Amino acid sequence: MTTITSNSTKTFRAVLIEKNGSEQSTKLIPVKQDSLPSGDVLVKVEHSTINYKDGLALTGKSPVVRSFPMIPGIDFCGTVVESSHKDWKPGDRAILNGWGTGETRWGGLSELAKTYGDWLVPLPHSLSSQQAMAIGTAGYTAMLSVMALERHQIKPSAGPILVTGASGGVGSIAVSLLSHRGYQVVASTGKLEAAGYLTSLGATSIIDRNDISAPGKSLQKEKWAGAIDTVGSTTLANICASLQYGAVATTCGMAQGLDFPSSVAPFILRGITLCGIDSVMAPLNIRQEAWKRLAAELDLRSLEAMTVTIPLDEVQEAGHRIVEGKVRGRIVVDVGI
Repeated sequence: MTTITSNSTKTFRAVLIEKNGSEQSTKLIPVKQDSLPSGDVLVKVEHSTINYKDGLALTGKSPVVRSFPMIPGIDFCGTVVESSHKDWKPGDRAILNGWGTGETRWGGLSELAKTYGDWLVPLPHSLSSQQAMAIGTAGYTAMLSVMALERHQIKPSAGPILVTGASGGVGSIAVSLLSHRGYQVVASTGKLEAAGYLTSLGATSIIDRNDISAPGKSLQKEKWAGAIDTVGSTTLANICASLQYGAVATTCGMAQGLDFPSSVAPFILRGITLCGIDSVMAPLNIRQEAWKRLAAELDLRSLEAMTVTIPLDEVQEAGHRIVEGKVRGRIVVDVGI
């Protein structure tokens, strides 16, 4: 084991968010290494990614960042440089997702990151750092959602599974994962020009998000055996209202809103289940299972087709695009270019 030491003459590049009163600024600057937060593992970051939450942090559209200055980036992948943690040694390859990274402590849009070994997951041998961040928190969340459907015995034979926000990061990977496992996947999107893309990922049919985003009745025609929702608000209420008897919906996002204008009717009359998916504080054993399955089950050709790679100096613009709904699939940040 190596004890982490500080050297104030060393710097690394990072995207830094600062706030002065109500004004937020974001810039790519050199940061002193001895400014890094506490932790028992120092990681040389190779790749990070832009998730919707990162977009909110970068743009200030939502109070995601709780402490300033902040290096955003809720996940990263790289190589351990120094460690005083029993499970990690220099040269190990590691993934981090969540744990407040990029929100309450400095994150992954940076050449270096200091964190805690208990939060890290080994990079599966079959994945590169770039592929791991093409998956990122979005894909990890999608797998947690699929695992929740399976825990509730929702099998491919049960009927169609609805995926909302299907052209986004979580949605795209959810479509691919479900299709790989033999489910009939109905993709809901506001980008109908993405129909060919979603079909290539395995969606059997496409619906316009406007069909399920307006207020509706608390009980509607039974359609879905299950659903993976990334949108929230009225969309999620309509999903619950149109689930089949005993069906299950998972919820992991709030693109339409945090509210949930529903009623108890579908829960007590059709016995449906609504499962919340938390990627931030999930226990280590669940994280390890999710990443093991992602490495084994996700079609890497589909992953490549849904991914673009950018350098650190394009991060701010990418944050605006993802919040404005102009991003399809996944954005990987190559920290070394």
